Amino acid sequence: GPGIEQDVLEKLFNPFFTTKPAGEGTGLGLSLSHDIVVQSHHGELSAASVPGEFAEFTIVLPRQGQSP
Repeated sequence: GPGIEQDVLEKLFNPFFTTKPAGEGTGLGLSLSHDIVVQSHHGELSAASVPGEFAEFTIVLPRQGQSP
């Protein structure tokens, strides 16, 4: 995609935030994803972007129970 503007990037994980027209989206997808990764799995979900160039989402999950 074309990247995400900074003002949108700051609100990306807020519940009910959407850039779609009214009636075309709930704005819950990234908010729910954030809750699952961060609250349920104690991980990190972040987004980085350069408008006009790229958008990158990073998910980091903690490692549990290492094999010998």
